[in-house]
Amino acid sequence: MLELTARQIAEAADAALRRDAHDPATFPAAVAIDSRRAGDGALFVGIPGERVDGGAFAAEVLAAGAWGVLVRPEHADAALSADRGAVLTHEDPVAALGALARAWRHRLGATVVGITGSVGKTSTKDLLRAIVGPHRRTVATEGNLNTEIGLPLTVLGAPAGTEVLILEMAMRGAGQIAELARIAEPDVGVITNIAPVHVELLGSIEAIAAAKAELLHDLRPGGTAIVPADERLLDPHLPQGVEVVAVGADPGEVPADLQLAGEVPTTVRRNLPAAVAAARAIGVEPSGPIVPEISAMRGQRLHLPGDIVVVVDCYNANPMSTSAALDDLASSAAGRRVAVLGDMLELGPDERRYHAELGAHARDRGVELLVAVGPLSRHTGTGFGQGVQWVPDAEAAARLVPTLLEPGDTVLLKASRGIGLERVAEALRAGSR
Repeated sequence: MLELTARQIAEAADAALRRDAHDPATFPAAVAIDSRRAGDGALFVGIPGERVDGGAFAAEVLAAGAWGVLVRPEHADAALSADRGAVLTHEDPVAALGALARAWRHRLGATVVGITGSVGKTSTKDLLRAIVGPHRRTVATEGNLNTEIGLPLTVLGAPAGTEVLILEMAMRGAGQIAELARIAEPDVGVITNIAPVHVELLGSIEAIAAAKAELLHDLRPGGTAIVPADERLLDPHLPQGVEVVAVGADPGEVPADLQLAGEVPTTVRRNLPAAVAAARAIGVEPSGPIVPEISAMRGQRLHLPGDIVVVVDCYNANPMSTSAALDDLASSAAGRRVAVLGDMLELGPDERRYHAELGAHARDRGVELLVAVGPLSRHTGTGFGQGVQWVPDAEAAARLVPTLLEPGDTVLLKASRGIGLERVAEALRAGSR
């Protein structure tokens, strides 16, 4: 429950209160941006979209039981025509949502950890939640709620009494991490790494480093910045007035008695030093066995008949993360190594070279069969050489791959999210029933 009255919400969001709640002392049960989920006492924020302005559903959600609505002024009359519910207006509902989240962050008084990076931010968040959760009342980003809309929803979904907020921060352009940091006001900022992701939009790896470093400049005074030890691109951006903790792959950075229980991918374990450093920065000393819940499509293993193992790691991909996944395949596969690699998107003018180099890396790491998926992955196949089969899209891969596998194979599925390579996993799972 968001323990703020309509008047307090209006003040926090700099919104106009056009009508108070029927009972001015009541609070919204939740905050929603989907009109289909805005009943049962929620505050519905009508976000303008490319095709539809969510504010157009204001009267409908109020009639369905919403506590109130926050919409553009042009939707006020329709909202007021409903005979119940608070009505608030703001020219920019997204900005109002962020301001409201910032106010709730202050009301909570929780310690906030912001996590960004080119690779591994979700896995680092998952590990940190597992370490801190047993010791502090913790709320962490779920799914892909890591944008200028998703992050405020995560903050506003944290109940009173929350002690730690772990917030993943994504970006596709300059200034976006800064916007999220202004909302979250982190006490601890974690940058997992810098890699050529979104080069197409930002122009250079140096620009990517600068964009990620925006997180560090909005840390609270006396906060902690956790950065990769070997990343010189961040050196010009390290702020004054905060503690800087550099972490790497040194096993000594992780307590000897800290054990990851369950099937945790090696590519996830590499993020443990940063998670340990973040836990220590908020006063939690990691120890004992922890059982992280790894987010979907981040290296989960699907076990099929015939001792076939499918590594479903297709939420996203770039040269760094895909190379790491191939290294993990090389070290963990007991039988034949099969890689299904799709296009890595937004790599800029060097995209062909990155794909060709990845194909060569797959060959060098002992991949025996490569299925290349998508137009850019033709270059992956060129780098790999003999033993590659190319298909144009994930649908074709889903038809082909099940016909190629043999008992004992370990299969890696890795591609950018836009390729939809999870369809191959679905086909393999369906075929095993």
